[in-house]
Amino acid sequence: MRSGLEQWPPARRRLPALPFTANGSAMTTSHAPARARSGRGFVHRLGRWIARLILCFLAVSLGLTVIYRFVPPPVTLTMLLDPHGFKKDWTPLSRIDRNMVAAVIAGEDAKFCAHDGFDRDAIERAMERNAGGGRLRGGSTISQQTAKNVFLWQGSGWTRYLRKGLEAWFTLLIEKIWGKQRIMEVYLNVAETGIGTYGAEAGAQRYYRHSAARLSPVEAARIAAALPSPRKRAVTNATGFTRRHGNTIAARSHVVRNTALDACIYD
Repeated sequence: MRSGLEQWPPARRRLPALPFTANGSAMTTSHAPARARSGRGFVHRLGRWIARLILCFLAVSLGLTVIYRFVPPPVTLTMLLDPHGFKKDWTPLSRIDRNMVAAVIAGEDAKFCAHDGFDRDAIERAMERNAGGGRLRGGSTISQQTAKNVFLWQGSGWTRYLRKGLEAWFTLLIEKIWGKQRIMEVYLNVAETGIGTYGAEAGAQRYYRHSAARLSPVEAARIAAALPSPRKRAVTNATGFTRRHGNTIAARSHVVRNTALDACIYD
């Protein structure tokens, strides 16, 4: 050992030991940034939550549709949000005059018994009218209106487009699960027939002071004429367009009966 001189030979420096796997190969550590791993984890969790929400929606919508195939819908969002309150009286289709069925087919959906829930010709015509500007008009069938009234909400704006997508889904469900008779029965019990008034029975009692089982062709036609805008169109003492439209529906109702356009209801 020499003074002031380093030890010779110099001592070897020990390198840090590498971890080994069971088969003796050295393990290497991942160099992927922690932030990237965290981002992938968030996307994965978000995807799982979205999938769960979709599955829950499908299960709930299918379950409610099956239940309402046999049980009257107790209340709708439109009824709950009506600032005037609501009056309704569930009535089986067998106790609603056939004139009322003929009137809504004549006034709202002449192809009700022929289509699968969607009248594509009416939708195309509505799209052409809407492309020209002005107030938006729909080509909704009775099936679509029933789906909206029972499961969804009214309104306009951007929520209208969201509702239309959901409405198509529920329309497919009720067409497959309920059938035409049940769709018509539910429609005639949940459709708004006046301010705070829902269903054919409540409308008949309000306007004519008798049951929907005894509606004449003209009475049924006037209720049907007000359906597109029941809070603005008068049923009794109607004038102008509403009166003319009611007379047209009354005349068409005879065509519905004579040409069996309501055959899917009374087969």
